[in-house]
Amino acid sequence: MTASRSRTREDVVKAASRLFAAQGYHGTSMRDLAREVGVLGSSLYSHIESKEDLLVEVVEIGAALFQASAAKAVARGGDGAELLRSLVRGHIDVVLDHLDEARTFLFEADALDEPHRQRVVAARNDYETVFRAALETGRKDGSFRAGIDPKLAAILILSMLNAVERWYRPGGSLSRSALADAVVEFATRGIGSRI
Repeated sequence: MTASRSRTREDVVKAASRLFAAQGYHGTSMRDLAREVGVLGSSLYSHIESKEDLLVEVVEIGAALFQASAAKAVARGGDGAELLRSLVRGHIDVVLDHLDEARTFLFEADALDEPHRQRVVAARNDYETVFRAALETGRKDGSFRAGIDPKLAAILILSMLNAVERWYRPGGSLSRSALADAVVEFATRGIGSRI
């Protein structure tokens, strides 16, 4: 950012998103944040009350992005397999298009104080419940095998999806669409072991 432009709260929140994602909440100082925004440290307090307030805001942005993605997938409808594929694609899009907010939501929310942390846990649980419902729908409509455990399957699928940000590189040999298909295929069919 250029030093001549007046800073807004949005500038501060975006800078905090970048730093929390890159360095972690505890690894980011107010001095780091001021330097990233291009202001004196004392000037930050005209935009925010505390570093934790910034973390709350960034985490809430991440939560809202995932929730909106899930709502869009549910609105599209379809059988269990189609719904799961939409959820997986949406999750990948959120992670890759909003990497800083997603990474902060997924990995830094534990730094929040208890009331805020409880809200984040509730938001994560609600999001996971949408995946469970898709898997349950698929179990009932025959998209998935009858013996799946929707709770365990949802946790495993979300664990795979949350790790995508660590290794996936846009522009590589695997498109987002192919990645989503691979996750759904692997999650629903496994690796075909005969054991």
